[in-house]
Amino acid sequence: MRTKVQWASAMALAATVLTALFSAQGSGAAASDVIPMLVEQGPSMKFVSEPVVQSILREDEGKPGAAADDSANSLAELVAEQPTDQPLDSQMRCLASAIYFEARGESLEGQLAVGRVIVNRAESGRFPSSYCGVVYQPAQFSFIRGNAMPKAREDSESWRRAVAIAHIAVDGSWKSNVTGALFFHATSVSPAWRLTRVARVDNHVFYR
Repeated sequence: MRTKVQWASAMALAATVLTALFSAQGSGAAASDVIPMLVEQGPSMKFVSEPVVQSILREDEGKPGAAADDSANSLAELVAEQPTDQPLDSQMRCLASAIYFEARGESLEGQLAVGRVIVNRAESGRFPSSYCGVVYQPAQFSFIRGNAMPKAREDSESWRRAVAIAHIAVDGSWKSNVTGALFFHATSVSPAWRLTRVARVDNHVFYR
């Protein structure tokens, strides 16, 4: 009798276990809670240390006194590269003449600064839109007398430098100390201008 009772109890226990097992498999959410799942692992991430190559700016890059296209190491070298034996149109002749008469005794930087003011004026919309218009505007340049300009010595080295500087001032191939300047006066005078001073270059003071 005892053996039969034990056998019946064992059968009942087995039935209970089977019922619980089939119930768990029928519910996906529940099954995922209790049954471990294998997850496929992707390739492991590997960090590689490599040098980064970055260009180094020259000390003079972006500063006044630097070639805009790195074609020359100095303003004198850039001046020497300019064609000065070709015919000039009337506008370039006005610009070169203004540089010649206003600043031929100054450094190349001083001559370029004068040239840049004339170019800046012509491009500003506040002055005549041509170089000749700027140069011949009344009461602006002391070398203009009776609406006439003296004749330059075009066989001189001073004239050739002025022509070269005129080309550089127009194409912006050399950065000038007087960026944005529209006015200048000689250091021998002190006008009461309420303008922003930009720089002094040789014998002129520049403003915008």
